[in-house]
Amino acid sequence: MNRAPRVVVADDQALVRTGFRLILDAHGIEVVAEATDGAEAVDVVRRTRPDVVLMDIRMPDMDGLESTRRILNGVGDADAPRVVMLTTFDLDHYVYAALAAGASGFLLKDVTPEHLVSAVRTVRAGDALLAPAITRRLVERFARRAPETASLHRDLAALTPRELDVLRLLAQGLSNTELAAGLHLSEATVKTHVSHILAKLSLRDRAQAVVVAYETGLVTPRGPEAVGR
Repeated sequence: MNRAPRVVVADDQALVRTGFRLILDAHGIEVVAEATDGAEAVDVVRRTRPDVVLMDIRMPDMDGLESTRRILNGVGDADAPRVVMLTTFDLDHYVYAALAAGASGFLLKDVTPEHLVSAVRTVRAGDALLAPAITRRLVERFARRAPETASLHRDLAALTPRELDVLRLLAQGLSNTELAAGLHLSEATVKTHVSHILAKLSLRDRAQAVVVAYETGLVTPRGPEAVGR
């Protein structure tokens, strides 16, 4: 996939939309459409079929969470855009709700231009994106949950021992390169394991895999070092 990502920016603030467009344009990433609310985002995404949607959480009429659900509902993974939620709030209940809706990650709106560009390219390639501060909130959320109340909605018995090893490290925020080094495997082999994990657990991407790893108790937060980057 050599072409530049095609992006839709959905935010009710014109300044945010314009700023993101200028940054992405300067790096050869095409913004194919903008939307000012969630309903408009659903419409323009269906018309333009972008690779990535930068979606504000708080918008009038229809918020970004509901818009994300509608965009991804009933769409096959091969055709679905990757949705990155934009927010000024790194609150854990937004994180959980967005990942449950199918979002591939989060960005705070004060993101640097370099991080924004990297984020678009990262999720377009199929990787999850969770800003460190938000990842910490996510981990702390599951650390507070009693084991008996955890939602065991995935059967990890379908995974091989090696796939469980990969999922444990993936949940700590490691990249494929770091996974390969930690497990003494090639990156190609790691990618294969990750693909098998997502397929067996019926997950859209790595962001949802992180949630499952903590919900099922496969990974238990030990403090800041468990958060990853």
